Amino acid sequence: MSFLSRAATVVAALITATATACAGTAPGADRPPNGPPPGAPVLTGHRPCPGQADATCADLTVPLDRAGAVPGRLTLQTAIHGRADAPRGTLLFLTGGPGQPGVPFMARIRTRLPAALAAYRLVMIDQRGTGGGAVDCPALQKEVGSSDTVPPTPTAVTDCATSMGRTRDFHTTADTVADLEDLRRALGVTDWTLDGVSYGTYTAGRYALAHPSRVRRLVLDSVVPADGAGVLYEESFGHSGHVLRTACREQDCGFDPARDLARVVRRDGNGVGVFNLLVIASIIDPKLDNPDLGILDALHASADGDPTRLDALVADFSAPSDEPPAEFSSGLHAATLCADSRWPWGDASAPLDGRREALERAVRRIDPATVWPFERRTAGEQGIPQTCLPWPASRADRPAPGRTLTMPVLLLAGDRDLSTPPAWARGMAARTPKAELVVIAGAGHSTQSRNTEGARAAEEFLLR
Repeated sequence: MSFLSRAATVVAALITATATACAGTAPGADRPPNGPPPGAPVLTGHRPCPGQADATCADLTVPLDRAGAVPGRLTLQTAIHGRADAPRGTLLFLTGGPGQPGVPFMARIRTRLPAALAAYRLVMIDQRGTGGGAVDCPALQKEVGSSDTVPPTPTAVTDCATSMGRTRDFHTTADTVADLEDLRRALGVTDWTLDGVSYGTYTAGRYALAHPSRVRRLVLDSVVPADGAGVLYEESFGHSGHVLRTACREQDCGFDPARDLARVVRRDGNGVGVFNLLVIASIIDPKLDNPDLGILDALHASADGDPTRLDALVADFSAPSDEPPAEFSSGLHAATLCADSRWPWGDASAPLDGRREALERAVRRIDPATVWPFERRTAGEQGIPQTCLPWPASRADRPAPGRTLTMPVLLLAGDRDLSTPPAWARGMAARTPKAELVVIAGAGHSTQSRNTEGARAAEEFLLR
């Protein structure tokens, strides 16, 4: 795969890292001095984490179905670094997706937040359906990898749901929140601090709403609002024009790339592909100044009649993925996304009949000005609704409405982020009494991992 390939560039990674999952059988663990109380969940199989001799890997066993109707148990890998009596307590760091494991990214997080982690014990977890226990849907995995925006074929979606069977009902964020509470109890801590990135912000927020007395403070980086995000991505479409024009102004490009984009997608009908390209670029090249990509010039050349370079970029970034499910599970992504989200047709329990018509009505109601330079039809054609449109009726995750985060919350946003646009962070900040919002100029997605200012802001907040 080339440098431009979405598998080679990030597409997967909402946090970039190179690390290995836990394995081995050596003893040793960072346990609370008195251990968890009798009957509490426990961590088992303590061993050194490969490549991180000073970190401990262990397993948390949880029920598949907490109501008990469907038998089965899941083993979730965890990684722990630091002392149980760390001065600031325990920091749980949650990765994104949904579909991304946590344990392989511990080494990366340790390098990004060294000052904070001198005062905290760091804990990371492979959430249910990820990592070594990843949901594996081969056709869907190949078609979309870790992309939200590449639309899969209906057959790949339904084959995935069929292969999961009844287990697809038990991969909601509510299930993960319950797993995290088991993890807290297994660690023997009264409360802790949570730091989440992308979908990890949604999980962290949902946990904090469910267990407010257990959370000291929250860092939410690249925010997915705790009350849900717009599945049609209107804010991201509209924000793309600002991102393009800002990049052009910084590079003195001499043309209007937003207007070029509007012309191209209306002429060629390639809005989904171009949007996917820009979303990935907002992760790997948020200033759009990488000469190997040349996105602004490619847009301009296409608008002037030569689509060769842009078409190649779109095709390369939408190419079949070779990313294994252990690194990012597209099946888990679909199961959780479809269960958690609110759709034009209702929630995940809605019958298939009538869904397409409801989606089409919702797209027609979009104000074209809010999604310009894209067309509003692109909102319905992109991967998020197209994944869940054919997903069979399933158990819906229905969080209690009207709750507010009451602990101190830091919200981090990159002003060039098209994956989780800064409007989502601003909206959540306005609804959160103790929120502090930091929007970082020139940054894209996952600011703690990819931007010095984001990591510094997180450390300052964590050490207050």
